[in-house]
Amino acid sequence: MTSTRTFASVQAGEELPKLVIPITVALVAGGAIATRDYFPGHHDPEAARALGSPHIFMNILTTNGLVERFVEGWAGPDCRLATLKIKLGAPNYPGDTLTFTGTVTDRNEAGHSVEVTLRGANSMGAHVTGTVRVKLP
Repeated sequence: MTSTRTFASVQAGEELPKLVIPITVALVAGGAIATRDYFPGHHDPEAARALGSPHIFMNILTTNGLVERFVEGWAGPDCRLATLKIKLGAPNYPGDTLTFTGTVTDRNEAGHSVEVTLRGANSMGAHVTGTVRVKLP
């Protein structure tokens, strides 16, 4: 999206377009390295298996960034994220797909903000759930 949504154009109950993200080794390892998270389970398959994981797994900061991408992709470049509250569930492993869905669940006239309730799911269930409050022009 090249333009930013306006507060007046958004209604409670509006659904955001789905965002589908393939989970790759590069995304998982690159996200961990970019966020300076050098925990071996995020980039070393042997270390991940020693921890009981079938493969390397995504870190929370990468998930947080993907949540922001989902909401900002819908809201547009001039939006401002006011709050972001997420809870992790099933891990994200390479070879799976993460699908984001979301709905506008609140409008705040005074603050020109909307709340988006979202879910990012993979083949095992919800990887991330939460809410994001977005200020719009």
